[in-house]
Amino acid sequence: MQALQLFGDRDLRLTEVADAPAPGPGEVRVRIRAVGLNFIDVWGFRGMAFAKRRLPLTVGAEGAGEVAALGAGVTGLAVGDTVALYGAKTCGHCHACEQGRDNLCEEVGGVFGFHIDGFASEYVTVPARLAVKAPEGVSFTDAACAGIAFGTVQHMLFDNARLEPGESILVHAGGSGIGTSAIKMAKAIGCTVYTTVGDDEKGARAAALGADHVVNYRTERFEGEVRRLTKRKGVDVVFEHVGPDTWNGSLLCLKRGGRLVTCGSTSGVSTTMNLMQLFQQQYRITGSFGCRIENIRQSLDKMAAGLTPVIDTVYPLGDFAAGLERLESRKVFGKILVTL
Repeated sequence: MQALQLFGDRDLRLTEVADAPAPGPGEVRVRIRAVGLNFIDVWGFRGMAFAKRRLPLTVGAEGAGEVAALGAGVTGLAVGDTVALYGAKTCGHCHACEQGRDNLCEEVGGVFGFHIDGFASEYVTVPARLAVKAPEGVSFTDAACAGIAFGTVQHMLFDNARLEPGESILVHAGGSGIGTSAIKMAKAIGCTVYTTVGDDEKGARAAALGADHVVNYRTERFEGEVRRLTKRKGVDVVFEHVGPDTWNGSLLCLKRGGRLVTCGSTSGVSTTMNLMQLFQQQYRITGSFGCRIENIRQSLDKMAAGLTPVIDTVYPLGDFAAGLERLESRKVFGKILVTL
C-alpha cells in the first residue's frame, strides 16, 4: 500500500510499504480517507525528536476513515462505519485508561505520526477502542478533525476550563484550526468571545464565525484592548496555545479568579511570570494535552448536530508537504486536510 513517510529533516516521500496487517482480536483495520494537519506534524517535519523514533516514519497524527475489517471480539463497529481515530497508542488497562483519561496513560506507546507510524497511509490496523464511530452524516473530512482540532478544544474548554454558558473567553489565534473550533464551541453555549488574529481579513472571518470582539495583535496590544473592552474587569477564561509571546498578556486579561488553559507553545517553550500576580489574583492555570477518547465522541456528536469544523484547504496525499508549508506560514484560516 502507499504511505507518506518522513525520511529525515523535511524529507517526505510517498512510498510503497507493506500492507497493514489483518486485525487481530480486539483490533480493526481502517481504510484511511482523510488526515488533518497540525503543528505536531510541523514539529516532526522539522526534525524534532529524531533521536527518539525510527525513520522512515509514516506521518499523520489525526485521521478518519471507514472500517474495512474487524478482529475477533470487536463489538459496536461494523464494516463500512465512519470512524475517527485517537491520536495516541494508549494501553487501555492502566488506571488512567480505565478511568477514561487516556491522555494520562501510564504506558502509552507513543503519538501516531510522531513517535510511531501514523495515519497517512491507505490502511491502518489499530485497537478497536481507539476507533470512534461517527454518527450518520458526518463526512470523512469533518471526522478527521475530531481527534485533535475538536477533541483538544472540547477537553480544554469543558473538562479543564469548565466554561459555562454566558461566560467570557479570550481565544488566541482565532484563525487557527483549534482557534476557529474554540470560537464556534464557545458561541454555541452563549459565551462572549474575544479573539486575536494576525490580520484584518482573518478578523472579519473570525467575526463571521461569531467572535464578538476581534483584536489584530499586529496593530494593537491585545491585553490593553481586552481590558478596555471589559472595563478592566477581564475575562473568565483564556484559551492559550501561543506561549511566551502572549503568556503574560493573557494573565493580564483574566479577571480575579479567572482560568487560563493552555495546550501549546508555538512561540517558544519558556517564559517568566509574576508569582505575586498569580496568587493575589487567584488565577487557575491548567495544562491540557490531547484529549480523552470520550471527547472525540462528543466532538463527533457536535458535528452531527451541525457544529462543523472550518476547513481552510484540502490537498491530495502527495501534497502533504505543501499543506505543512501553508500551516507553517500562518496564512491558514481553519483546518488543512489531506485526502486519500
